[in-house]
Amino acid sequence: MCRWMAYSGDPALAEALLFRPAHSLINQSLHARLGAETTNGDGFGIGWFGEQPFPGMYKSVLPAWNDPNLREISREIRTRLLFAHVRASTGAAVQRSNCHPFRHGRWLWMHNGAIMNFPLLKRDVMLAVDPSLYPDVEGTTDSEALFFLALTFGLMEDPPGAVARVIGLVEDLARRRGVPDPLQMTVATSEGESIWVFRYSSQGRTRSLFYSTDIAQLRKLYPALDVLQQLGTDARFVVSEPIHHLEGAWTEVPESSYALVRPGTHEQHPLVPVRTRQQTTA
Repeated sequence: MCRWMAYSGDPALAEALLFRPAHSLINQSLHARLGAETTNGDGFGIGWFGEQPFPGMYKSVLPAWNDPNLREISREIRTRLLFAHVRASTGAAVQRSNCHPFRHGRWLWMHNGAIMNFPLLKRDVMLAVDPSLYPDVEGTTDSEALFFLALTFGLMEDPPGAVARVIGLVEDLARRRGVPDPLQMTVATSEGESIWVFRYSSQGRTRSLFYSTDIAQLRKLYPALDVLQQLGTDARFVVSEPIHHLEGAWTEVPESSYALVRPGTHEQHPLVPVRTRQQTTA
């Protein structure tokens, strides 16, 4: 599967966020410690919000550690909100359109996990996507399918409700097709102001997900660590696995829950699947 990170806070250079931490996402693309695979070399992508009304993106099928253009542009991108993802394919082709994050309008989406036995469920899943959205689907991954299902179910108005309905739909379709424990997901999505992150699996054993604690408090605990002095007090990270190994710096997102992350704050809530009218009457 994959590794990802999201940053929210004062504008920071993408290079500092991607390359400088001791266990940076670039390092994790080669040496992941908590993922299903050690190497995540099937492409990568970054999405960021800057001065334009819509997020920018850069994606490549090269491994993140072996793309000199990523290093070049990351020195020039200063952003208040960054998504970054390194991919380990679960079966879909290694192509640019299958690299995360995915974008629709102002919204970004990235995912670690899988819809189990997706080839069997794919037709049912894609038929549930709103016909007006379907032409914008570019790739072949279950991750992008989850994004467009969430958009169909109202992601732009109610992200937690939309994702809860996506989970309910996928589990219902899988039950009908005899697919056990169909969903494994940690997800991040944003419209440029807030980040919503979700951790859920049908089996109750979801891939790891952590968020950073208060930067001001960490500065007091680790006054000699330069990287903490360079970040504003509003800085928040959400990561598949910690990018620094500091005691007290990270809190694990609980199983079957979601968090709303804004500069300087965060809040957690339970995530419960919701069956939609479409599902109960089909």
